[in-house]
Amino acid sequence: MADEEEAPPDVHHYNSLEEVPWDIQNYWSQRERIFSKYDEGIWLTDDAWFGVTPEPVANKIAEHIAEGAPTGRSILIDAFAGAGGNAIAFAKSGKWKRVYAIEKNPAVLQCARHNAKIYGVDKQITFFEGDCFGILKNQLKELAPYSIIFGSPPWGGPGYRSDEVFNLHTMEPYSLETLYKEFSAFSEHIALYLPRTSDVKQLAKFVEADRKATVMHYCMEGHSKALCIYYGGFNVH
Repeated sequence: MADEEEAPPDVHHYNSLEEVPWDIQNYWSQRERIFSKYDEGIWLTDDAWFGVTPEPVANKIAEHIAEGAPTGRSILIDAFAGAGGNAIAFAKSGKWKRVYAIEKNPAVLQCARHNAKIYGVDKQITFFEGDCFGILKNQLKELAPYSIIFGSPPWGGPGYRSDEVFNLHTMEPYSLETLYKEFSAFSEHIALYLPRTSDVKQLAKFVEADRKATVMHYCMEGHSKALCIYYGGFNVH
């Protein structure tokens, strides 16, 4: 059973607010929105709390990609898997022959593997540890004709919230230009999960003249949490 595993160093399942470090205590009240099965033994590193897509949003994105995916695409690659929230949602959708989840932080990857077991979808996901750009070019290159790439990249920390318009050119550690260049070399079908205040003009720069892209905001409790830009002919609505 997943909850019988021993958590490695730097990985935690907090049982009460008193156990939670002060700088992430504001996330504690959101734990069941982040993972509805949190109390069943979900693992997170302290930094991973910042990056998990809330489960209702992850489920809606998974639904949109499954319904709107271009014909012939049967593989979903989650390039920045984190603690597994999106990969789990993609696997639960039942759409994909295989979900590939890439994460370069080994402790966070252990969280993702463990959390996928809690949701009963670990057999549907293949996990890779390492740099997503290198893994796409090497281990996964033969899957390119059948794949969609989903990327929820780091946004540079919680400071993005103070920006009225978020500059994707200076996003750290990967700018929008870097993400689009690397991912489009692998697949033209790309979905990126980005701050809700992202500069739409910057997103539009990469829309080819004969194609369209769709931007969708994802909301919880009446407030936008983030947006997704869908490049490459998704029928998302």
